[in-house]
Amino acid sequence: MTVLNLSFAACGFLGIYQLGAVGALLRHGEKLLATVKACAGASAGALVAAVLVTAPDKLEHCKEFTYKFADNVRRQRLGAMTPGYDFMLELREGIEEVLPPNAHQVANEHLHISITHSRTGRNHMVSSFASREDLIKVLLASSFVPIYAGIRSVEFQGQKWIDGGFTDSLPVFPVGRTVTISPFSGSQDVCPRHTGRSNLQLKVANMTVNVSKENLIRFNQALFPPSLHRMKMFHHEGYEDALQFLRREKWTD
Repeated sequence: MTVLNLSFAACGFLGIYQLGAVGALLRHGEKLLATVKACAGASAGALVAAVLVTAPDKLEHCKEFTYKFADNVRRQRLGAMTPGYDFMLELREGIEEVLPPNAHQVANEHLHISITHSRTGRNHMVSSFASREDLIKVLLASSFVPIYAGIRSVEFQGQKWIDGGFTDSLPVFPVGRTVTISPFSGSQDVCPRHTGRSNLQLKVANMTVNVSKENLIRFNQALFPPSLHRMKMFHHEGYEDALQFLRREKWTD
């Protein structure tokens, strides 16, 4: 049997789509998940992957946290960049609530997180975590967008790191098949259906997306979250798209 892995795209607040997809995998994709060797992700995708690997029982909690987090950002005059608002602190508190005490042990070699070196701009994949704190730091580093999320990049192992989405927004494993999940329409296994007239595609940091008005809106909503109603719609779409994938590939009973 082919080695199977999962990868979740960098997507900011549209990680809610991927949480919906994970919900479908947990409910209907037991056969698929039983064959998965590892999960990877960048930025919000890394956070979703971490939940699936270390705390799948906290999925509902993560959904509600994402809604609350998005609402707090919407309330700020300048969004996440509003002076006095600490985006990274709120994210860290959310991560702290979700990860179990042994999360780093569970995640070792099963969770692969994309981060970018702030000075060289080179990508680095982290899959070994000496402590829970190290895991948290890597997740925060993978989610840190300079200026938007703050000024100081995240330090890990004596080096400074920023969002992994800049250099590898959808990691693909070198061995086996990587099932890719993204809230942007494109060539991913689980993603929204492309509805535009043009079939033009663009590769952005290892993720192939359709050039469309819908995707441009989604990219904006990743950083500037839409209404709660729209967030819930994204969650439902992620669930349905993942369910369609499972049925299409005959992973359901």
